[in-house]
Amino acid sequence: MIPKQPFGQTGHQSTRTIFGAAALSRANQDEADRTFEVLFQYGVNHIDTAARYGDSELLIGPWMAKHRQDFFLATKTRERTYQGAWDNLRRSLERLRVDSVDLLQMHNLVDPEEWDVAMGPGGALEALIEARDQGLVRFIGVTGHGLAIPSMHLRSLERFDFDSVLLPYNYMMMQNPQYAADFKALFKVCHERQIAFQTIKSLARGPWDDTPRNRNTWYEPIESQGDIDHAVHWVLSQSGVFLNTTGDVNLLPKVLDAASRFEAEPSDETMQDSAARLGLEPLFTAERTGP
Repeated sequence: MIPKQPFGQTGHQSTRTIFGAAALSRANQDEADRTFEVLFQYGVNHIDTAARYGDSELLIGPWMAKHRQDFFLATKTRERTYQGAWDNLRRSLERLRVDSVDLLQMHNLVDPEEWDVAMGPGGALEALIEARDQGLVRFIGVTGHGLAIPSMHLRSLERFDFDSVLLPYNYMMMQNPQYAADFKALFKVCHERQIAFQTIKSLARGPWDDTPRNRNTWYEPIESQGDIDHAVHWVLSQSGVFLNTTGDVNLLPKVLDAASRFEAEPSDETMQDSAARLGLEPLFTAERTGP
């Protein structure tokens, strides 16, 4: 089983590995059903999906009809306007077959112009606050990709008291001095304010090259169990963070197996060896900002 820790100030004890339902974006119901059996096997009690993750909300819906009480349920909206966010939320609730979600997040809020719209008058944030006041949403979060996202999250937290953040975190990302400094500054603020800190892209090996893409991820993932162990244990060694699982259902059992066996941080020598042997590359650069 996977250990739990407080998800910020929500009062929920979430498993340190959160199911990233992007893995269901191209799945069918049979694959989703098998995936949920794996989640129950490891005691995962937190689901993170999004309106833009293909049919993931539809595939989760039948399970929420039976097991809503077993999961902290989070989704996201990519809409930036008040009306767009409201319409998106109503559709998500219908597809998920629930009356409310525990967490609604503004999806990939990193572009400054989009930020101004979403956080300004008539923006998505107003809709999320209204939905919270009406009991359709319990908590509000913000997510994002790219090198600029730690500083953008700090900007967002200056504007509004979000309950959670989500951003990339892996060994190669933290070799970028500026990203590492911004990440640590954000983590400090979140730790002090008890804001849930979710991380993604733990298994990113680098951008896909010309080889055929055989995984449901927009990046090339690490695949062997031993290397996944190192990547997952490296993330979990940072006390207080959550690891949102990879976007491929076939790699999910390996991630959860690694998380269930976590005991200690891999040495820097081990991580350097893995990086060299696997040819790890930073997923985000000034030229590459996201999917």
